[in-house]
Amino acid sequence: MSKELSLQSPSSAGNAISIWLGTLPIVLAGSALVAVSAHVALPLGFTPVPLTLQTLAVLLLGLVLPPRLAAATMLAYLLEGAAGLPVFAPTPTMNGGLAHLLGPTGGYLLAYPFAAALAGFAWRRTVRSFAGAALSAAAGSVIIVACGALWLEALTHGSAQSVLTFSVIPFLPGDALKAIVAAAAANGFLRVRRLRGSESGAASK
Repeated sequence: MSKELSLQSPSSAGNAISIWLGTLPIVLAGSALVAVSAHVALPLGFTPVPLTLQTLAVLLLGLVLPPRLAAATMLAYLLEGAAGLPVFAPTPTMNGGLAHLLGPTGGYLLAYPFAAALAGFAWRRTVRSFAGAALSAAAGSVIIVACGALWLEALTHGSAQSVLTFSVIPFLPGDALKAIVAAAAANGFLRVRRLRGSESGAASK
């Protein structure tokens, strides 16, 4: 019995390493996509939270990647930013590093792993259609906005009305559009995968 375990352990470890190495490029590419999207930013004068394409990238990755892999990708992104890499959206007062995660936009950023995982988890448990993807992306977007608003309220000790004005209401139309775009892209990606699968199945026959 002990010989069997000793023989199986290296194989199991090798499988774990190969899986990790196989997913590492996906994690790095996904975190790079979010980083590039973060720099497509439009600062707003009345709020410390800029308009960016980050949420679109987060929701899209959440839909097309398995939930755990999507969350791992977002965690890698946050670790890259905390280490000082220029992956966060530039703001007048914050340019990256751990301080950026503790700043006014920290709540939005820290919600990314949960939002991406939720979007993917929800879509995989609903009808795999555009409507299902849109609703799942919207659920992930709600997580981001809610965490960002609560974080900003705790940081500024502002009233609920001011927090809604500065961190929620201005972003609702854009977030709705991002959820729709992410859903359309993910649904298209799924159709392409299904088509390729059916073509490869037909070719094997």
